[in-house]
Amino acid sequence: MSTTAVPPPGAPPAGDRAEAEIAALLQRSNQLGADRRVTNYAGGNTSCKVADVDPVTGAPRTLLAVKGSGGDLGTLRREGLAFLDADRLRLLDARWTPEADDDDMVRLVECCRCPDRPGAAPSIDTAMHGLLDAPHVDHLHPDAVIAFATAADGEALVRRCFGNEVGWVPWQRPGFALGRSIAELARRSPSLRGVVLGGHGLTTWGDTSDAARDASLEVIRRCERFIAEHGRPDPFGAAVAAGAPLEPARRRAIAAALAPLVRGLCSTDRRMVGHFCDDDAVLEFLSHEAATRLVPLGTSCPDHFLRTKVRPLLLDLPPGAPFEAQVERLRELHAQYRDDYAAYYARHATPDTPPMRGADPAIVLLPGIGMWSFGPDKQTARVAGEFYVNAINVMRGAEALSRYLPIDDAEKFGIEYWALEEAKLRRLPPPRRLAGRVALVTGAGSGIGLATARALAAEGAAIVAADLDAEAAARTAAELGGDDRAVALGADVSDENAVDAAVESACLAFGGVDLVVNNAGLSVSAPLTETTAEQWDLQYGVMARGSFLVSRAAARAMIAQGLGGDIVYVVSKNALVAGPDNVAYGSAKASQAHQVRLLAAELGRHGIRVNGVNPDGVVRGSGIFAGGWGARRAAIYGVPEEELGRYYASRTLLGIEVLPEHVAAAVLALCGGELPVTTGVLVPVDSGIPAAFPR
Repeated sequence: MSTTAVPPPGAPPAGDRAEAEIAALLQRSNQLGADRRVTNYAGGNTSCKVADVDPVTGAPRTLLAVKGSGGDLGTLRREGLAFLDADRLRLLDARWTPEADDDDMVRLVECCRCPDRPGAAPSIDTAMHGLLDAPHVDHLHPDAVIAFATAADGEALVRRCFGNEVGWVPWQRPGFALGRSIAELARRSPSLRGVVLGGHGLTTWGDTSDAARDASLEVIRRCERFIAEHGRPDPFGAAVAAGAPLEPARRRAIAAALAPLVRGLCSTDRRMVGHFCDDDAVLEFLSHEAATRLVPLGTSCPDHFLRTKVRPLLLDLPPGAPFEAQVERLRELHAQYRDDYAAYYARHATPDTPPMRGADPAIVLLPGIGMWSFGPDKQTARVAGEFYVNAINVMRGAEALSRYLPIDDAEKFGIEYWALEEAKLRRLPPPRRLAGRVALVTGAGSGIGLATARALAAEGAAIVAADLDAEAAARTAAELGGDDRAVALGADVSDENAVDAAVESACLAFGGVDLVVNNAGLSVSAPLTETTAEQWDLQYGVMARGSFLVSRAAARAMIAQGLGGDIVYVVSKNALVAGPDNVAYGSAKASQAHQVRLLAAELGRHGIRVNGVNPDGVVRGSGIFAGGWGARRAAIYGVPEEELGRYYASRTLLGIEVLPEHVAAAVLALCGGELPVTTGVLVPVDSGIPAAFPR
């Protein structure tokens, strides 16, 4: 097998050929990464070697293009590739000895990068790609193949399934030594198309990009067929009646009710966002007798346990147990988990080991209900859950053929606290100030609510965008990035059941609520003698009653979490300043202003801050002003409606028109961490109106 892709007679110039090979590599990567059974999110890597020219010396060189650290095959683009001089990298083989520090060898790989080809940082698997002679190499983490890799007799199973076509390399930590072992085996056995890596995954190769892809897919499909044809039909043993899945609505209601507690526990060391999964694979696993034996074994593939931690927390009560019993047992199991994790760290840590990163579980399994997974943001939490589903698939396959036998805890610890993994974590950008926080914004479909949702999302918060207009809420959520960043809810805040359901949905979407912005509103403008009781009730129903209902439901979740929180009311200058034809709106705003003070006094002992902002004259983008309020106020003041914003500004000390973004900035200032001991405050956002100065 040749080392680089050999051009056919009459082929285009070398530069064009290199670009064509790189384009084919990206296409192959995206194809393989599109199926999570083939490789998990951000896992695995692909490469190609092409003939190239050193721009300084003009000498020929072999260019290695390989997926860089942290990228995802399914979405890989050119900027996600690392580019290295493969000839230079292979010179490192002479530096290697059995006593060599593998971390030092991996660092030397960095010295083989091509400065004329900027790209991503090389991953830990780069040596594997560079040391293999094949022009095209795939390293993947397919569920079916890892089932063989983690089976107690995995090597024998690989031989039964593939004969001499696919080799076996016993578990080695990823790095230069592993790449060297694979390359040596490939040279000794030129008929091999790939190797199964014990406890880890699959590496395959080919002379062309298509040949490498086809080799990968064929090995995976043959493993799948072998498991189907030779595996036991009941790999997880007998079903446990007490753990049978509840019907969907009931299990999700319980999951939402438990979510604030579970999230609070799993945020003991660092605030986390949650993701709930009740896929059939999870529920089936948890409802069979093998779960209690397999869960403590943890996952095996490094990509898996780096996301899921060494093992999950498993609730050992049936789903029908009383809610209070589940709460108490989860508290006990969490305390035990933290003690066990601290002992695991103490057993394996050395003086050079990085500090413990946190002792809370990343995966919480609830038989009959589903799985909560946690991470510093929603995407990371979701991906951790996906990885555990991968691990369930692996365990199913391994148990069907043999016995699941993952790598031991010492090896897991070595990966989890590896200096190179620590360096990778240090390269991450610092978290934004609202990272890990979940914000519920009412009236988020337009105006101040939309601007506030944008501002909070820009600082890392997960957003629950609620609005009476469900389509407007959906537009906001879509603009903010979709389900990993924001979810939309159509909700009438004056409806008690709708508000409780909205907070329940927030808990199910992200694990809980940390921050509430009571912004939903409307306005009735009429003289006292013309204001109807229906108008009065409508005004109070949305603003006075609605903000009370939202605050009450959110406070219950915040108290259960034990993480504190923020409630911010969007009040109004009209809460302090009297004006004509405004009795319903102004007095409802006054109710909101006093709710701020009352709730600040009541919720402070739970670490929940309650503050408000008093805007005035926010005309642009406002649903209230566009709905007729603007025309009526303009008529009262005797100005054209299109001049109303400037008219309001002309009455102020600063003479600046107040925009939705100004109000959003004030909300962010109150809950962004810079004012941790401020509560019960109403902040004017009105460009300066002396009559509205809080006293």
